[in-house]
Amino acid sequence: MIHSMTGYAVASAETPRGALTLELRSVNSRFLDLQFRIAEELRAAEPLLREMITARIARGKLDCRLSLGGDAAQARQAFNADAVGQLKALAEAAAQAFPGAAPLRVADILRWPGVLTEPAVDAERTRALLDGLGRRVLDDFCAARAREGARLAAILLERAGEMRRRLAEVAPLVPEAVAAHRARLAERLREVLSEGIEERVRAEVALFAAKSDVDEELTRLAAHLDEVERVIAKGGAAGKRLDFLAQELNREANTLASKAAGLRIADCALELKLLIEQIREQAQNIE
Repeated sequence: MIHSMTGYAVASAETPRGALTLELRSVNSRFLDLQFRIAEELRAAEPLLREMITARIARGKLDCRLSLGGDAAQARQAFNADAVGQLKALAEAAAQAFPGAAPLRVADILRWPGVLTEPAVDAERTRALLDGLGRRVLDDFCAARAREGARLAAILLERAGEMRRRLAEVAPLVPEAVAAHRARLAERLREVLSEGIEERVRAEVALFAAKSDVDEELTRLAAHLDEVERVIAKGGAAGKRLDFLAQELNREANTLASKAAGLRIADCALELKLLIEQIREQAQNIE
């Protein structure tokens, strides 16, 4: 199955300290680029998360956010009488040093570090919760990327099919274009032969051979399209391979355009290049 590099998933689990929330989101990137935003008290969970993510994700710029708290955590906060006593002593000393200073407000007291305490984080229980939470979020995340990947695969196959139709239109045009080019060349050769310039005759013949032979380009384009369809059917981390095939398709389309012996073939080559560019753009979204 083809996977997109764009995805999002989030899930939470309850702890004595409130909700443990894990959020994953990703966009395109040439490689796997992990960015962690984790609460300081949960920093020890980063290696576990990194291991879980790298086991299932190959490419993309992935943002992982892990937080702990919320309304439930605030409800479980306790008043630290010792910290308040220390703060009161400091406030009295400050009032003696600065008699005109305003007294502390309740809001100031509650914001003072250590006045409000929370239950300590249970490392073992949190790790067990995070293990299950991480698997659930990664399942949702990979499923989202798979759904987007299926849409991208359908677009790529549609573009590949459109290219095949263009190639089918070009093939019958080649003999007619070659015949017309041969007629023009014969006329030019008659002019040249009247002048007796043998080297120019050879140059014109060589030019005709180069301009008229597009069978190789048509064959390679068809072969590359076969490979595109094979890679999509195989699935997995196919983005880099598809991007390379888009470059090869573009190379052959450029050669076809440069050798085009007629206007209709040149127009068809241009349409092929437009379709190839659309394939390339979508391939860059694939893992």
